[in-house]
Amino acid sequence: MITTNSTPSTESTAFACPHCGAYTSQHWFHLYARQNNDDARTPNIPDEDRRKHFLEASDIPQEVKPKLLEWCDKILSGSPFFEDIGKWDNVRNTVENLNISECYNCKKIAVWVHKSMVYPETRMGPKPNVDLPTDILRDYEEARSIVNVSPRGAAALLRLAVQKLCAHLGERGKNIDEDIASLVGKGLDPLVQQALDIVRVIGNEAVHPGTLDIRDDQNIAIQLCELVNLVCQQIITQPKAIRSLYDKLPEGKRTAIESRNAKALNLNT
Repeated sequence: MITTNSTPSTESTAFACPHCGAYTSQHWFHLYARQNNDDARTPNIPDEDRRKHFLEASDIPQEVKPKLLEWCDKILSGSPFFEDIGKWDNVRNTVENLNISECYNCKKIAVWVHKSMVYPETRMGPKPNVDLPTDILRDYEEARSIVNVSPRGAAALLRLAVQKLCAHLGERGKNIDEDIASLVGKGLDPLVQQALDIVRVIGNEAVHPGTLDIRDDQNIAIQLCELVNLVCQQIITQPKAIRSLYDKLPEGKRTAIESRNAKALNLNT
């Protein structure tokens, strides 16, 4: 039975493309297999050095090189693609439980094993805040990539991201509970504290199961992604934006503000 759900599915001929996001027609392809011959017993995967050889080789006709280099670039991209090799009849095997869908809009393909899409990698939850530090961004994106198969694993990775955020704020980064307490003592916004503790507690439960079991709860893992973004927004993005605008004030105005603040501090001591 063919369905029209926007979620990618082996039972649909139209869905939201996992590459470009457009809801459009999807063309399905069955796969056939031909065994490699003795001259090429392993997969033909060129590297950068081989591409350079093709580019510089004098024995390769100039009219052939553009197509050959384009093929190399597609291989080096790591993404599967179609390559027309003409008609050949020595195929004896079909490949079952492995199918390809091609998007009508962007022409990119998705790879399916049984009913599961294995390429491109499915990411769930909100995209990361652009101000997340690089090492934390990697943990965040890895968490998004496994939300659909392991919400518990995603929660554990997001807890690690929060621990690294605390270290980014100058804390020791060893004991997340102590780090949050230290930030509270420095005037951390109570809402940010609560967001940090939610990710901490649920992440701990994911690693050491207790009263809360999120083994199959994708929604909780997605909400933890949202909280990590919220924390980043509050403690990195907003201060960064304010500092940028403050630095644009005339120097005399900033000096007067700092003098006013110094006087106020002296009056309170």
